[in-house]
This record gives sequence, structure tokens and C-alpha cells, in this order.
Amino acid sequence: MKIDRLIGILSILLQKEITTAPELAEHFEVSRRTINRDIETLCQAGIPIQTTQGVGGGISIMDGYRMDKTLLTSRDMQMILAGLRSLDSVSGSGYYGQLMEKIQAGSSEFISGRDSILIDLSSWYRDTLAPKIALIQDAIELQKRIRFDYYSPGGDSKREIEPYYLIFKWSSWYIYGYCLLRKDFRLFKLNRMDGIRHGKGFERKSEIPMPDLSNDKVFPPSGRVKAVFDPSMKWQLVEEYGVSSFTEQKDGTLLFEIDYPDDEGLIAWILSCRDKVTVLEPESVREKILKITSDIEAKYRKTEKKHGKQSTGSNRHSK
Repeated sequence: MKIDRLIGILSILLQKEITTAPELAEHFEVSRRTINRDIETLCQAGIPIQTTQGVGGGISIMDGYRMDKTLLTSRDMQMILAGLRSLDSVSGSGYYGQLMEKIQAGSSEFISGRDSILIDLSSWYRDTLAPKIALIQDAIELQKRIRFDYYSPGGDSKREIEPYYLIFKWSSWYIYGYCLLRKDFRLFKLNRMDGIRHGKGFERKSEIPMPDLSNDKVFPPSGRVKAVFDPSMKWQLVEEYGVSSFTEQKDGTLLFEIDYPDDEGLIAWILSCRDKVTVLEPESVREKILKITSDIEAKYRKTEKKHGKQSTGSNRHSK
């Protein structure tokens, strides 16, 4: 729609110092003539847009211009408030709550209806996450390195990074930054970080690669598992992998097939399903599960035997 494109053009002009008609035409997938007409429409609406010719020229908006809130619809404002409310759920400062009050104070007549979206980004670790997030936000803003102890499957380590982005993904919080130990950009999970503190100041790198957060990049598949689940596990398969991850067989059991990134994660999940699943493939995973369960049984048998002897000895001593 034209109105959506006009608002989109205005948004770009407010964010960028200068742009060109070809760039806008490519972005909105329309002709340059259409962009020129859109610019004329915006000018007629009283928005101070200026164009300059020659090298380094283009389309820009006059310095100091502010977008009137009436350009936003009631639904737009609801989405903004929902986003702020979600950030406030993990904030230890109450900053976002204060910001919401400022927006609502001047827009109460503009926001219609009740809240329809409620997002809570907190977790079981809210009490420890909020201080970490606040400290990292300060470090990013002040361009301060952060130092911390990190606990991962590969072992414990001490890290120092130049922080750039706080990320919420896969139901967890992460920090993305340049790791001085690895000499590369890395993603760190906040729940695995401890003893976070500010370090020396740093200069932002001129080129910061955006983190590739696609599942295939972060969790590349290493194999495909085939297993049979008890019908009582249908809800869990639907919740975690979707209805297309399994086929219901004639006897009611669920034939489950999906790619997985690593044996350790898969086995931990399979074991959490107790006796409600039987792995068919791959054979290597079957063997690992058999060994783990055998080791667990042997450990508990040994513990039972040891406790039994202690109990017998204690009874004999009491006599």
C-alpha cells in the first residue's frame, strides 16, 4: 500500500543522514518515478525534505525535524508498549517502566483498547539475570570491556570481551562480542557467566559482523535420529518439534524422525523421556544410551550394596 511505503520512506529518512532515489526504489521494489512521486507527496504533507544533486547528493530530511506521534496508529503504540513491557520483565532498574509511563502520559487519548499482547522475558534466573543485563548494557553504552568466568561443556575458562549486542534467542539471553582469548566474535550464554565486571575501555571496531543466529549455523545437524515414542509423549513432541516430526502408527506409537546437532544433547533429551522412547537409529546412539543406563544401574547397585553392608554392620554393633 502507498501509505505503508510513505511511512517506510519517512522512517528511513529519519534514521539515515542521506539516501538516494535508486536506493529507495530497490528497497521498496518500485520504480524511481514512483519514489519521486512519493517524495512529492511527503513534501505536500509538510514534511521538510530536501534533495541535492551531484556527487554525495541525495534525499535527506532537515535537521531537527521530529516525527509527530500521530503518524503512529493505536496498534503501533500498543506494539511499542508491548515491547517495552517485555524488556521491563528482565530489567532491574525499572527504566523501561518509566519510559512506558512517559509515552502513555502523552498518548492516553491515542491508545485505545486493552493490552492484547503480554510478553515476559524473565526466567527462573530473573534475580541473577537482571543485574547481569544491566551491567552489560552499561558496558556496551560506555564501551567498556567485560570480564567473567565462563562455564561450558568444553570446560571452565576466564574470558574478556568487547560487548556489542545483548540477544534473546532460544528462550535464553546471550551476549555477542569480540573475545580477546579466541581473537574472534563469539556468543556467550548469560546463565553460564559468573563474576561479571567491567574492564578497560575499547574503541568499537569499524566492521562488526552481525551474528548468524540461524539454527543451522549455531546448531548444525550431525545426524538423523529415528525413534518410537509412547502415545503419551505426543504433547511433548508437538511442543518441542511440531506435528510434522512424527507419524502415528497403527498401534498408536509415534515414529519420530529429525536431524540433531550432537549426540550429547540428543542423549540427554532421550534419557529425560525415561522408558517412553526406543531409539532405532543411529546405532552409535543406541550403544551410548545402553552404556549410560548400564553404568547408572551398576552405580546404584553398588550404592545399595554399600548401604546394605553399613546397615548390617551398624545393627551388629548396636547388639
